Amino acid sequence: MPGPWPSGSICEAAVEQGTGTKSRLVDVVLDESIGRSTPDVEHERAVAIFDLIEENRFCPVGDEGGGPYRLRLSLAESRLVFEVSREDGAAVVTHILSLTPFRRIVKDYFMICESYYQAIRSATPSQIEAIDMGRRGLHNEGSQTLMDRLAGKIEVDFDTARRLFTLICVLHWRG
Repeated sequence: MPGPWPSGSICEAAVEQGTGTKSRLVDVVLDESIGRSTPDVEHERAVAIFDLIEENRFCPVGDEGGGPYRLRLSLAESRLVFEVSREDGAAVVTHILSLTPFRRIVKDYFMICESYYQAIRSATPSQIEAIDMGRRGLHNEGSQTLMDRLAGKIEVDFDTARRLFTLICVLHWRG
């Protein structure tokens, strides 16, 4: 899988020792607390989950047993709950993240995505490219914020953080 672990991380050491291939997600489930939406939104959620499972690096800090892992996402009082278990269902750890640090980024990301889709219909290629660069920049900012919020709890590489941030965005999208 492309993309390095954070330098000096526990998961980086596992990869170097040849045991890090199990440091990944094999299943992601959205709890009923997430709620359901339109068929288009549900499709986007399914695609985001598929992309995340297809390629990821995911390692709960301090887990001696190793993965592969299952992730159950739920919402509790405007917080995102990460319930991590082993492939056989044995609980590993639960982490709760405030969604507050993501609100502005997600709001701005949706606004720029809307501008991008409008621009596709009438703007010049250079205008579309400029908007797309802004969209990617916000996505990267959200991904980095997620990595920072998970630091010391769950190690992910940047590409996995990007896929998880996409899923967080899709969770906010009402269609």
